[in-house]
Amino acid sequence: MEMAERTPAKTPKRGRVTASMADVARMAGVSSQTVSRVSNGYAGVNEETRQQVLAAMKELGYRPNSAARALKRGEFRTIGVITFSLSSTGNVRTLEAIANSAAAEGYAVTLLPVALPTQDEVRGAFSRLEELAVDAVIVIMEVHLLDAATIMLPPYVQVLVVDSDAGDHYTVVDTDQAGGSRTAVRHLLDLGHETVWHLGGPEDSFAAQRRTDAWRAALTEAGRTAPPLIRGDWSAESGYRAGIELAAREDCSAVFVANDQMALGLLRALQERGRRVPEDVSVIGFDDIPEAGSFMPPLTTVHQDFAEVGRLCVRAVLRKMRDPDDGARGTTLVPTRLVVRESTAPPSGAR
Repeated sequence: MEMAERTPAKTPKRGRVTASMADVARMAGVSSQTVSRVSNGYAGVNEETRQQVLAAMKELGYRPNSAARALKRGEFRTIGVITFSLSSTGNVRTLEAIANSAAAEGYAVTLLPVALPTQDEVRGAFSRLEELAVDAVIVIMEVHLLDAATIMLPPYVQVLVVDSDAGDHYTVVDTDQAGGSRTAVRHLLDLGHETVWHLGGPEDSFAAQRRTDAWRAALTEAGRTAPPLIRGDWSAESGYRAGIELAAREDCSAVFVANDQMALGLLRALQERGRRVPEDVSVIGFDDIPEAGSFMPPLTTVHQDFAEVGRLCVRAVLRKMRDPDDGARGTTLVPTRLVVRESTAPPSGAR
């Protein structure tokens, strides 16, 4: 057990910007080596000495050099997250889940937002990875933007992709978009609706495309004709515009909406046009946002387990970091579940 001869503590002169390890050692009456062992969490320092060192660090405002510690350990204990938009529920809740799961593993998260979905913006985000000193990156974006020859990953940085169909090239974690969509369509058909209309998400979204494909496939399997696809942009306003259009169609008795925000706008439009939900039109969403149960009426929707997506993302990327030669690719799907509330019912004729 190392204990240096105790010397009178000296407080750094007023005006000094940062305290040094030597300042902490003098105040605690120990050697700089002991301060280093405490700041790095190594064993071999008795509890009384450790508390002395921690108290001196706090009083002096000393912050250990994380970059130096990272060089010693061979890792920065930081995960970068690249994403386009923080306006969509899926991205925000996925990011929150990743941050919580990373913190539980002792890792920090650095966000690298990309303003526009262009090659130049994506290339700029990846070029910042090295200077930000991250061990791995989780990408929440359309993966085709990663395929450009001009995008170079810093050496030894592991990559995982969320919400993508790129399992042949990357490790991917995603919600079972298709399974959730099929469940939603079957629920409406089982209630007795002849067919199901679909308000889809934007055309450039992989998630929106998988939900649309599954909607169409479920109707085909049931021997039903798919109505014309209507697209929105994930916002409640686009749902409202679609709702005005659908409210005018007497043959529309059921709508599967690709997310809950658009469903909210759709509900408002139907109400304004005198179409009752669910008596005249059944509506089902996707996401199960916290407010879905407070819609009028409470929204039947497909629940996504964002916490599990975040946990699996962090677990997979840590596995890749610890074994860079693993080379594991493919897609891990997180199951969904249908949450039935009051916005769906049998069509009026069936009742």
